[in-house]
Amino acid sequence: MASSRFRRGYVPIFLSYYKPHLKLFILDMACALGIALVDLAFPAASRTALNELLPQNLFTAFFTVMALLLAAYALRSVMYFIVTYWGHMMGVRIEADIRRDLFGHMQDLSFSFYDKNRTGQLMSRATNDLFEITELAHHGPEDLFISAVTLIGAFCMMVSIQWKLALIVFAVVPIFVVFTVVQRRRMVRASVRVKQNMAGINGQLESAISGMRTAKAFASEDQETAKFEQSNEQFKKAKRDSYKAMGIYHAGLEFALPAMNVLTVAAGGFFIMRGEMDFVDLVTFTLYISTFLTPVRKLAAFVEQFLNGMAGFKRFVELMRVEPAVQDAPGAREMGPAKGDILVDDVSFHYEDGPAVLDHVSIHIPQGETVAVVGPSGGGKSTLCQLVPRFYDVTGGRILVDGQDVREVTQRSLRQNIGIVQQDVFLFAGTILENIRYGKPDATEAEVVEAAKRAEIYDDIMSMPEGFQTYVGERGVMLSGGQKQRVSIARIFLKNPPILILDEATSALDSVTEARIQSAFDELAKGRTTLIIAHRLSTIRSAHRIIVVDENHILEEGTHEELLERGGEYAQLYNAQKRVV
Repeated sequence: MASSRFRRGYVPIFLSYYKPHLKLFILDMACALGIALVDLAFPAASRTALNELLPQNLFTAFFTVMALLLAAYALRSVMYFIVTYWGHMMGVRIEADIRRDLFGHMQDLSFSFYDKNRTGQLMSRATNDLFEITELAHHGPEDLFISAVTLIGAFCMMVSIQWKLALIVFAVVPIFVVFTVVQRRRMVRASVRVKQNMAGINGQLESAISGMRTAKAFASEDQETAKFEQSNEQFKKAKRDSYKAMGIYHAGLEFALPAMNVLTVAAGGFFIMRGEMDFVDLVTFTLYISTFLTPVRKLAAFVEQFLNGMAGFKRFVELMRVEPAVQDAPGAREMGPAKGDILVDDVSFHYEDGPAVLDHVSIHIPQGETVAVVGPSGGGKSTLCQLVPRFYDVTGGRILVDGQDVREVTQRSLRQNIGIVQQDVFLFAGTILENIRYGKPDATEAEVVEAAKRAEIYDDIMSMPEGFQTYVGERGVMLSGGQKQRVSIARIFLKNPPILILDEATSALDSVTEARIQSAFDELAKGRTTLIIAHRLSTIRSAHRIIVVDENHILEEGTHEELLERGGEYAQLYNAQKRVV
């Protein structure tokens, strides 16, 4: 469940990430204050030296002041190092905290979320967006603080020199503020569109790269290029609008700031003519204008940084506010080691507003029994397997394991009791050893070897150059389909759970290999509750019961021999496969 922390406004959420790094933040701000004070001290010290020390021939005092200014700038360089290094490290730590929260939340999200969202778009939120959040986290408060101190300090000093000239200069500021606010709105909208289009490009790239072999097999490179170009053009248009708004903003800024210098010299000359200030005061005032313009430029850069960072942060918060479709109930209890009695009690299920996939289905699988579920594609077999470990929640009825409703125990404790070999095998980019050990992270190498032998993959592994340290490639691309399937089966042998779900687990295996591991499956299933989703009916003849599912409900049920004698749907499926073979 999304934390109440993410129900607040964007700025309070953003500021909350500074709390664990408060000491570093205070150090960063203290150095920023020191930098601003040194910048403010130089014109004032120079004015004093020129107006008082030199005219009175106080040369020793003059050079002492210059030496102190030099020492102050040396200290300022040290503070700049702290701001640059430790300030950026604070930003990196905040980014790491945000990425940790994002990854943890994405792990909590249900299967239905990933059914609707593309991997590339989610990757964009975890990489590109967060980088700009880091820059904002570091530079945002620091730039605002330095700018505020410098602007206020420079204004006070300019007023003390010539208050009329100071008021003339600051009369330009409201015009700049109005211009900034107007352009900021345009830049916000453009920045959000850029983020959305960048996520679209990442999604397109992820899809294109993952499907590169399929594209080549169908000679469809031109089609993929066309789809990518369409996304790329949308991105270019969004970027063009963003840079146009940014260009207008900076062009206006680059006119306003030098115009302020011209205005200062013109007005200052007027006051000198009237005897209301001298040349030293005008030079000092001009130095403060330069000091004043630096934070103005920082604020201009901050606006751009804020827009990019907050656009990414808003997308992060939006994702964090997505509630998992499947959640642990309040007070959900730990299941503990299961015996394996499964009751599917009057279960109905549909995906969101789609048609019913299962309609009032009831099945009882006593502890230790092996039940096979067969039927044509789309009949609801795999869906039934995904409801038992609660990858989706039933829309009607209930599923009990050892008499406990699966919605009343924690998802983690439920799934620790279930081993699943899925039709679509996923291997992580790593070694064979790491992929098998995924079933039991603390397993010894001897246990991994034993699991590989029982899955009939050991000889294949030992024939590879690196043995168990062989790199399997992205999604196991370096292995054959049968080898990938057997590695995933070895995971289950290693996990050794009380409940097994084999979702067409041997579909990628040839008949010879399938026959070799079938006996191992039979051995593993002894004393364990096993639910088999099968395509090849020859592999389930030894099941205690066979259930035929089609058109959202159970058509018939019985042993292999009973169903053949009945001459119904199962017999037709079996005879059809037998004729093909």
